[in-house]
Amino acid sequence: MPTIPELLAQGPTYSFEFYPPRTPEGDVQLARTIERLAPLAPSFVSVTYGAGGSSRERTAEIVHQLSKGHDLTVLPHLTCVGHTRDEIATLVRQYETDSVQNLLALHGDPPADSPLLAEGDFRYAAELVDFLRDQNDFALGVAAHTEGHPLAPDLVSDRKHQSAKLAVADFAITQFFFEAEHYTRFMSDMSDRGVSIPVIPGVIPVTNPHQTSRMVEMAGGTFPEALAQRLAEATTPEEGRAIGVEHAANLARQLVEAGAPGIHVYPMNRWRATTELFGALGLGTGG
Repeated sequence: MPTIPELLAQGPTYSFEFYPPRTPEGDVQLARTIERLAPLAPSFVSVTYGAGGSSRERTAEIVHQLSKGHDLTVLPHLTCVGHTRDEIATLVRQYETDSVQNLLALHGDPPADSPLLAEGDFRYAAELVDFLRDQNDFALGVAAHTEGHPLAPDLVSDRKHQSAKLAVADFAITQFFFEAEHYTRFMSDMSDRGVSIPVIPGVIPVTNPHQTSRMVEMAGGTFPEALAQRLAEATTPEEGRAIGVEHAANLARQLVEAGAPGIHVYPMNRWRATTELFGALGLGTGG
């Protein structure tokens, strides 16, 4: 597999993210989504890692399926919370057998039913990055929050923490957001702090406004009132999806024009809106 910095050097990347399902029905949905989205030839795909490592085995299974069964460049997520160095090293060796060259190092969250889960051997994502540097010659990414991390006491301290984290990584991927100004302002702040790594913005074609709004709130972001109003006025699911795809496509174009090195799409394990978004961007059939 190529590294993500190598892909970024060739021009804008277009990628998307999957998450391990929790139910048999979710497994069927994900399998259908992979079959629909793999032919779009994304630059890479990422696979999330459940809170506290709750999806450890399922994440590894999906990474194996995508890398071997579909010949895709895969970016597995790894988290600090509740993990020892030995556990992380074991996972890394497993990913090496699947020819994984890229990892996304995150702090992560404790499971909702085990909020007192021990921190583990790593307190911050930057510490996990340092550890992974000694494991293999991986390209290492981190997460970025364009509107600030929800647990940060203020924006100034948040920018300081994020710039320190990005400074030790090879690339970053942001949480999804809805206005290009959030990205350009964040990148300007990072540049002022000496950060020069590529930061790939996250975009979501909204199909479930209530679910998306809750996720935005949890991530400390904002959901534009004008978009929320348009979605609320949609009379059919198809009309609502078209509004979400249109907004995502316009945002993606603005971001690339502003110098973003790529676009990372959050399909929420659904395929139709993402195929339509790729089609709108001239990257797929849109069917």
